[in-house]
Amino acid sequence: MIAAMVRITEEQVRQHLPMKEAIRLVRESFEKLDSGQAQNQDRRRLVLPSGAVLHQLAGAFGNYFGCKIYSTHVKFGAHFTVLLYDAATGKPLADIDANHLGQIRTGAASGVATDLMAAPGASTLAVIGTGFQARTQIEAVLAVRPIREVRCWSRNRDRRDEFARTCAEEFGVDVIAPETAEQAVRDAAIVVTATYAKDPVVESGWIAAGAHVNAMGSNNPQRREIPAELVARAELIAVDSISQARIESGDLLLAWTQEDWKTPRLVQLQEIAGGRRHGRSSPHGVTIFKSNGLGVQDIAVAGFVHEQVMAHS
Repeated sequence: MIAAMVRITEEQVRQHLPMKEAIRLVRESFEKLDSGQAQNQDRRRLVLPSGAVLHQLAGAFGNYFGCKIYSTHVKFGAHFTVLLYDAATGKPLADIDANHLGQIRTGAASGVATDLMAAPGASTLAVIGTGFQARTQIEAVLAVRPIREVRCWSRNRDRRDEFARTCAEEFGVDVIAPETAEQAVRDAAIVVTATYAKDPVVESGWIAAGAHVNAMGSNNPQRREIPAELVARAELIAVDSISQARIESGDLLLAWTQEDWKTPRLVQLQEIAGGRRHGRSSPHGVTIFKSNGLGVQDIAVAGFVHEQVMAHS
């Protein structure tokens, strides 16, 4: 007889997965990938004529393995689930609502990259985009750097003003909403792009010397948030998986030839987390983390949530 999976809700995920814990776990997932103690399977997609898409990412971390499965439709939204299993026995453990789990772990990945690649004293953060992912991007950066001012920008003025107000109240930091993306980005030590844009939302000339950029909005080969000039300028570009980036990182695919993928400026974040590469070699160089998201990250945080829910049940 197959044991029933425990059902874990969105509310339980939010209750049991604080950002600092998520950052610790995501960093550990990169370290274990680098040492060969964790496994990841790149995202696979099933695209239907209706416009609906099924996405699947898988991974193994510690005592757990499993997958995140989600469906998307441009008109009807997205629906996320993580299926968690015991690594020793294959026993099914949990069916986890994963909209917020994915939101938190995506922010956590940017937090890890920022901690490894941004200047230690970085105190200004610019965020382009005020949608579902933007809030946890701010929360994660605040957890790893002494941010004194956050600047947020999106096309809708009312939305960015409200976003600035609620983030200032929630995080207790100065959050402003400039009139233009350029005003938000210029001189910022850390820049996050969290949009669904098809074309770049920043210009290379806006990015200050020594800045770190987290480009996390696009995992579509035909979309990009950062321009080719910024990619060419960066001293170091980290991705969470080169094989996955070569399939879906429009920010790189639309900027590079096949030969460019051989550049030593391109690394996997696990190499930095594992201590084999430095995240920053000079105070004036620009660094980029191009985030797509890995199944092993989802399993790392899902296993923790499952443990917490079982301990409190």
